[in-house]
Amino acid sequence: MEHFLTVASVVNLITLTAMEIVLGIDNVIFISIISGKLPESKQQKARVIGLSLALVFRIALLFTISLIVSMEDPVLKVLNFGLSGRDLILLAGGIFLIYKSSSEIIEKFYENEEDLDELNKSGKMLTIPAAIVQIVFLDIVFSFDSILTAVGLSRELYIMISAVIISLFIMLYFSKPISDYVNNHPSIRILALAFLVMIGVMLVLEGLHFDDLIKKESVYVAMGFALVVELLNMRLREKEAMYDKEKQSHPPHHQSH
Repeated sequence: MEHFLTVASVVNLITLTAMEIVLGIDNVIFISIISGKLPESKQQKARVIGLSLALVFRIALLFTISLIVSMEDPVLKVLNFGLSGRDLILLAGGIFLIYKSSSEIIEKFYENEEDLDELNKSGKMLTIPAAIVQIVFLDIVFSFDSILTAVGLSRELYIMISAVIISLFIMLYFSKPISDYVNNHPSIRILALAFLVMIGVMLVLEGLHFDDLIKKESVYVAMGFALVVELLNMRLREKEAMYDKEKQSHPPHHQSH
């Protein structure tokens, strides 16, 4: 316990927790969008199950560090191009994320309130098991990225496990407000889906060993900047809507001559 409370250990824990939260944002966004397709009464359950499974996967993978390292060895060769087990997982996850996010964006252009009401009444909305299967698959992919980062920052298993647990509880706490905000604002939802498409592209590039083409830091900074711009646009639209409403409720009086 004394070793855990050293300055170096505390700094490592804080740094690793912050990194885990940053790396977990894409996971939270994906879970938010998937849970948003469920009936409202089941959305929180899907979020809790999804993030709980993410916690289980991360801790389980931390106990199999040697297995993860061994997955760096090529298991498939195509034209002298070797792909490891980890590469194949990243490729599958990236392709799935690109497909899922792109189809969600396209769907937003064709759906309307009548379609959604009909979907609710017919009971054809996404089910909890179907949502969990999708969440579990992406949890596994995102867990690899998370664990490899954790190993790079610290070799102490108890610090890595503590950071993963703390970060997941923080994300669980904020998952509902994030989900509500994303699902209640169409433009933010589209931006989040575009972010997931970019994450999918990066996973594919990383699986093909072309990850130097796009730096993750650059994508996160660009998406953060895009989010700030969109929030400013939303605020501007709200002010314009209020101004128009005031003009309609107080029409100008014309003086008679």
